[in-house]
Amino acid sequence: MAVRPAPYRFTVGEYHQMAEVGIFNEDSRVELLEGQIVDMAAIGSRHAACARRLSRSFFEKVTGKAIVSIQNPVRLNEQSEPQPDVMLLRSRPDYYADGHPGPEDVLLLVEVGDTTAAWDRERKLPLYAAARVREVWLVDLPAGTVEVCRRPERAAYKDVRLVWRDDSLTLAAFPDASLLAGDLLA
Repeated sequence: MAVRPAPYRFTVGEYHQMAEVGIFNEDSRVELLEGQIVDMAAIGSRHAACARRLSRSFFEKVTGKAIVSIQNPVRLNEQSEPQPDVMLLRSRPDYYADGHPGPEDVLLLVEVGDTTAAWDRERKLPLYAAARVREVWLVDLPAGTVEVCRRPERAAYKDVRLVWRDDSLTLAAFPDASLLAGDLLA
C-alpha cells in the first residue's frame, strides 16, 4: 500500500510558540491559514491609504459602540489566525487583552485587496464564512468595487452584493452608519 505524505498543519498554539521563541517577530508578515504559515503580501501605498480611510470612517461612525481593530489577528479556529486589514469588534472593557477575538466578536471584517483580491476571495472568504463571521467586505482596489458578504453558510456567503464607487455601504451591525464606497476607493 502506497503512503501519501501530507503536510504538517500547525495549530494556533504552535504558531504562537514559534513567535515566542523568535522564529517570527512582531514585524514578520505572516498569518496562519488552515494550519499553514503564509507570507502576507507587502502593503502598497494604495492599500495602506484605503485602510487609513476605513479606520478614519469607522472611528467617526462607531466610536463608543465598537472597537476598531487595524491589521490585528482574529482566531477563527485551532488552525487559522489571519490578520484582516480592519475589523469592528464588540466592545469589551479589556480590549481583548486576554486573547485575540474570535468570529463571534467580529461585527465587520474588511480585507483590502490591491494585488491580493483574488487570493482573499478564493482563500480567505471561505474561511471567514466557515467560521461564521457575519459580515465581510472585500475592497477590490483595481476593480473599484467593494464586495459585501453576509449570511455565512458552510464555506460561502449566501448574500454577496457588489458595491460600486457611487454606492453607499451600510454596516449590518450599525444600519444608521453608512459611507460612500468612493470615499474608500479614492
